[in-house]
Amino acid sequence: MIHFHPLGDQAIQLVFGEQIDEDIHKQILHYMALLQEQTELPITEAVPAYTTITLYYDALKISYDELTQQLRSLTNQLQKTPKVKRYIIEIPVLYGGDYGPDLADVASYHQLSIEEVISLHSSRPYLVYMLGFAPGFPYLGGLSPRIATPRLSRPRAKVAAGSVGIAGNQTGVYSIESPGGWRIIGRTPLHLYEPENEQPILLNAGDYIRFVPIGLTTFLELQNARSIGQEVQINRYIYSECEE
Repeated sequence: MIHFHPLGDQAIQLVFGEQIDEDIHKQILHYMALLQEQTELPITEAVPAYTTITLYYDALKISYDELTQQLRSLTNQLQKTPKVKRYIIEIPVLYGGDYGPDLADVASYHQLSIEEVISLHSSRPYLVYMLGFAPGFPYLGGLSPRIATPRLSRPRAKVAAGSVGIAGNQTGVYSIESPGGWRIIGRTPLHLYEPENEQPILLNAGDYIRFVPIGLTTFLELQNARSIGQEVQINRYIYSECEE
C-alpha cells in the first residue's frame, strides 16, 4: 500500500515501503512511468528515491486533496506487468594508487588482498536505485558484504569527479568534484554528468552498471579522448527485457 503525505504546501511524498528493496524499487519505476502518461496533472517535478517519490506541483492549479485522489487512482494499474528494457552500462575503473587511495585500507579492514577487493567489486552488476547528493551521483545496490566498509572518520575536503567509493554497504561514483567521506578505491575516466549535453546525466534509476577494471594506459587514453573532444564509446547493453 502506498502512503501519501504532504510535504510543505507544493509537494506530496508517496511512500512505497520502509526498506531498500528491489521489488519496491520496481514499483517506484512503474509508478514513475504511469506518471509520465498523466500530462494533464500540474506536476512540475518528480523525484524518485529508495522508497519514495516526491512530487512537486502547482498549488494554484490543483489542491493537495484533489491531487492525492488522482494519484491514488493510479495505484490500481500497478498490478499490471509492463514489459520493460533494463540496461547495463559498463563503467571502466582504474583501481588503487593515486586514483584509489583507500583501496589498501579496505583490503586490510577485511583481511583480503587488493586483488580480491577489486574482483569482488567488479564481479557483479549493481542496480541504480536513485540519483542524488550531486547531479548524476548513483546510489547502487548489490555491494558484496565482504567489502562493505565504514565511511572515513574525517571526510575529505575534495574528491575528484569519477572517484569510485564505498560507504557502509553502498558503492557509488562521484559525478562532480566535491567533499566526501566515502572510501575511494578507484576512478573512472567517464563523465557521469556533463551539463552542456542535451542529456546531461549518463545513468538513470533502474539501470544496472558493471565496473570493469582497466590499466593506467587505457585510463589516460579515455581521459585524453574526453579532454580533446573525441567521443568515448559507452558500452550500454540490454541487461534484460522482462515483465516487471
